[in-house]
Amino acid sequence: MADENSTFADGAVAPRVVIVDDHRLFRSGVRGELGDAVDVIGEAGDVDGAVEVIAEKQPDLVLLDVHLPGGGGSEVLRRVLSRYPEIRFLALSVSDAAEDVIGVVRGGARGYVTKTISGRELADAIIRVADGDAVFSPRLAGFVLDAFSATDAPPMDPELDRLTQREREVLRLIARGYAYKEAAKELFISVKTVETHVSSVLRKLQLSNRHELSRWATARKLV
Repeated sequence: MADENSTFADGAVAPRVVIVDDHRLFRSGVRGELGDAVDVIGEAGDVDGAVEVIAEKQPDLVLLDVHLPGGGGSEVLRRVLSRYPEIRFLALSVSDAAEDVIGVVRGGARGYVTKTISGRELADAIIRVADGDAVFSPRLAGFVLDAFSATDAPPMDPELDRLTQREREVLRLIARGYAYKEAAKELFISVKTVETHVSSVLRKLQLSNRHELSRWATARKLV
């Protein structure tokens, strides 16, 4: 049960929320942005930690990053919803890629918003999903409609499947023209880490430079 601090003057109870993201600074920022709109009762930075705190706290909603150490958001969904199907999940990610959106929705998430969302909008999305609505950033809703109206699953891409989730995030930003410093800021990682991921992507895809990388990503409609 929520405590008296999570009850508004009109009697409405703020949703009890667990935040799952692998960046501690980002989790702190989300807490600050949400303020008193929701009751944040726990947080975690990886899959195992998320499953543990969710089982312990039994929140109304989990605010879930898609890419996490230990298997990603889809693994959290699989492990939690098999035991606690009543818990709602709202994905919050820097990624706006169709495969990421579709993957977590198929896994059981009730919504997906990107990290460009404002604090007020995020609080509203959390409350709506906790109440049973499905909420998506406008551009992402089309991915979901297309995916679930299609009769066949999208074709697999063996080259793309060689990349880790983080490498895909870096790939999309670099292909969109982000400088390494800009990509690092967007993903909450160091410039050196971005450089390492770009080198790995180029090696795995057998490309020579970021211009070839951009053409490769554009041809696959990743940007």
